[in-house]
Amino acid sequence: MQWSVRINEAYQRLKDPLKRAAYLCELHGAPVNAENNTAMPAEFLMQQMEWREALDDASSAAELDEIDAQVLSARREALQKCEQLLDVEQNYAQAVQQVRALMFIERFAHDIEARLDRMDTADKRQ
Repeated sequence: MQWSVRINEAYQRLKDPLKRAAYLCELHGAPVNAENNTAMPAEFLMQQMEWREALDDASSAAELDEIDAQVLSARREALQKCEQLLDVEQNYAQAVQQVRALMFIERFAHDIEARLDRMDTADKRQ
């Protein structure tokens, strides 16, 4: 039973690109955790602020879909950078920064989904 639980946990970690990248960093001595320096590049933080403002101002599903497309594009780009840093350059310390960026992006993508769900619920009530 314990082995089955461990296998399932490992499968869940390896099938998710973000969890897999974090695991590879940790495996090579570059842990991704909240206690580490969480400073992010100014350009990345500005993008996050612009997305947040756009999300706050969005009043239609079309506007939310547009923001979501931008976020998905940024996610793909961050995953490609992670892949380059982990698999090609084996620069695990720099990969940690990309994993943190992916965490921000994933969290924001969930916020968009929640907003779309609330919008759908409100539309169904009317």
